[in-house]
Amino acid sequence: MTSSSSSVDSSSSSVPRLVIAAPSSGSGKTTVATGLMAAFASRGLAVSPHKVGPDYIDPGYHALATGRVGRNLDAYLCGPELVAPLFAHGARGCGLAVVEGVMGMYDGAAGEGELASTAHVAKLLRAPVVLVVDASSQSRSVAALVHGFASWDPEVRVGGVILNKVASDRHEALLREALDSAGVPVFGVLRRVPQVDTPSRHLGLVPVAERRTAAVEAVAAMGAQVAAGCDLEGLLALARSAGALSGEVWEPPVTGTGTRDVVAVAGGPAFTFSYAEHTELLSAAGAEVVVFDPLRDEQLPDGTRGLVIGGGFPEVYAAELSANEPLRKAVSVLAQSGAPVAAECAGLLYLCRELDGMPMCGVLDASGGMSGRLTLGYRDAVALSDSVLAVAGTRMRGHEFHRTVVEPGSGAAPAWGVRAPERRVEGFVQQGVHASYLHTHWAAEPGVARRFVERCRTS
Repeated sequence: MTSSSSSVDSSSSSVPRLVIAAPSSGSGKTTVATGLMAAFASRGLAVSPHKVGPDYIDPGYHALATGRVGRNLDAYLCGPELVAPLFAHGARGCGLAVVEGVMGMYDGAAGEGELASTAHVAKLLRAPVVLVVDASSQSRSVAALVHGFASWDPEVRVGGVILNKVASDRHEALLREALDSAGVPVFGVLRRVPQVDTPSRHLGLVPVAERRTAAVEAVAAMGAQVAAGCDLEGLLALARSAGALSGEVWEPPVTGTGTRDVVAVAGGPAFTFSYAEHTELLSAAGAEVVVFDPLRDEQLPDGTRGLVIGGGFPEVYAAELSANEPLRKAVSVLAQSGAPVAAECAGLLYLCRELDGMPMCGVLDASGGMSGRLTLGYRDAVALSDSVLAVAGTRMRGHEFHRTVVEPGSGAAPAWGVRAPERRVEGFVQQGVHASYLHTHWAAEPGVARRFVERCRTS
């Protein structure tokens, strides 16, 4: 893998920061992290939002809370060496960074030890951890739980606890008494508040783009609950105790000059999954990035020379996507011209002949549909065919997360050879199209964006 970075930026290397972790999923990390972001932002603080792991949905709520783009920190997809530089890039100029963890604090990539776990990222960022504990079914036992997490890895600094789902004042008193004996500060106590709940479906929370008004209200409620129940001054003091980061700040390598070709990027409610660094890399490579909504726009942006269709929920919007026949035809014409088209997961489904029986773009001679099986996990992959993204033999790491299936699963020229969990070929490369279920993070291999934009100029 290659990366791009600039010289050390002291303003971003010393940004106060907190990592919000939990013993397990469902403890309330998203509520607490998003609420802290909103509470501090409402005080006028510039808050940088981050999410450990490949999740695309939580960063949308983080962006609502802070007014800044949510960014992912994934030590598997990008490599541990890029975590701090990417963090510093996103946090530049901010007075506080809040990093929401993933799963349980010590849960990482399967079979890879601590790699990509919340604890791993906290160590890479030299950041104190605040442990969010679901206290709904315990009292004195909370001390043993917290002690175990705080002492498991001496390189992870658990600076305090926020107790979630506390039933009553009496319950709170019992919890605080137990934690006093454990010597771990309590920075907040939260009761269950129904309006803070956010709806979920087959792949997690419903994205912000699909419920904007309700999401704004939910984030405001999270901020109010956290502000009322947590010691914000104490948490800010803890954040300021984070160790300074050494090394360089990541920057997208500037390679493009002269005329800027239009690269259309799918957005809107059906295509919400993307990493912020992708558009930054495309722009630095010389593209003019224009976002469009396949649910509403009947034509591609004027002058489109390349197309990027990321992940999302086309299965939820299959009828609306199918009904937009003018755009489907425009995408097909662009692909047939040999222009570069990069499609991940949802984009793959959109390029198929049909999705759940409804006509799609017909670029690929394949059909997609919902499946009862969840496909989830990190993947090691190697490019099997020369494409607009990579030359054959390029190795990248990716992530799959879907409940759909495409038949056939690969074309005459497959996109990737995947090692885990079983060896298989996957995806399609044809003319200028690269379509696959695999989500990749282009910051790990900046040559991907450069190659794509160069193809825009020559196609």
